[in-house]
Amino acid sequence: MRRLDVHVHGWLLLLPALAFLALFTHYPAVATLIDSFRSTPRGSRPARFVGVDNYAVMLDDPVFWQSAWNNLLFAVGTIPISIVLAIVMALWVNDRLAGRAWLRIAFFTPTILPMIAVANIWLFFFTPQYGLLEQVAGLFGLPSHNWLGSRDTALACIIVVAIWKEAGFFMIFYLAALQQIPPTLAEAAALEGASRGYYLRRIVLPLLMPTTMFVLINAVINSFRLVDHVIVMTRGGPDNASSLLLFYIYEVGFKFWDTSYAAALTMVLLVFLALMAIGQYVFLERRTHYQ
Repeated sequence: MRRLDVHVHGWLLLLPALAFLALFTHYPAVATLIDSFRSTPRGSRPARFVGVDNYAVMLDDPVFWQSAWNNLLFAVGTIPISIVLAIVMALWVNDRLAGRAWLRIAFFTPTILPMIAVANIWLFFFTPQYGLLEQVAGLFGLPSHNWLGSRDTALACIIVVAIWKEAGFFMIFYLAALQQIPPTLAEAAALEGASRGYYLRRIVLPLLMPTTMFVLINAVINSFRLVDHVIVMTRGGPDNASSLLLFYIYEVGFKFWDTSYAAALTMVLLVFLALMAIGQYVFLERRTHYQ
C-alpha cells in the first residue's frame, strides 16, 4: 500500500505538467496530422476527407522544393560555423585572461536580444546606399550592392545573422562543459609532454561530445524553425530565393489561408526533424564519451 501511495503521489505531481504537454504539444500535433488529410473549409463548405491529396500537391509545388533547398543550404551554412565558433569562444573565455567576464557578456548578448530586434539591426547593415556595410564598401571604392534584394546574396545575409545570433547561445553550453573537465587531466597531459593542440584534440573535444550532440540537435531544429528574420528582412524574396520551410508554412496558412495544405507541410517538416534527431543521436552516440 505504501508503494502504491508513492506512485500515485508521483503521478499527481506530474499531472499538471503532463496536462500542459498534452494540451499544447500532443493535441496540436495530432490535430495537424488529421487536418493534413482533409480539405480547407471555405465559408459554408465544411472540410472533407481528401486522403493524400495535399501531399500529392506538395510534390508538384515548386515553391515548396525551393524552400526546402534553401533550408538545406541554410542549415549547412549555419550549423557547422555556429558550433565551431561556439567552441572557439568557449575555449577563449574559459582561459584566465583579463576582462573575460565582459568578453563572455559580449559573446552572449546577441542571444538575449529579441529576434525582431536583431533582424532590424542587421536590416540597417544591409540597406543599399546608406547601410553600414555599404558605407564600409564605399571606403574601398567598391560598387553599391542590394544585399537583400539579390538572389545571390539574400540567403547568405540571413545565414550571417543566424550565426551571429546563435553562436553565443551554444558557447554557454560548451563553457559549462569545459568547466566540468578536471584540471588534473591537463596537468597529466603536460607531464607526459603532450602539446596543447594534442590535448585539445585527444582529450577536450572527446569529452565535449555529449554537449556537441545536444547542441547539434538543437542547431538542426533551430535551422528549420527560423521565420522572424525572413519576415523582417526579405519576406522570402527575391523570387523565393530566401524562403525557408517555416516561412512558407506561415504564408500558406496565414496569408493564403490554406490551413490543410499548411498542415501537410508541417507534418513533413516534423517527420524530417524527428528523423534527423534520431539519426544524429544514433550516429553520435557511438562517438560520445561520458565522464
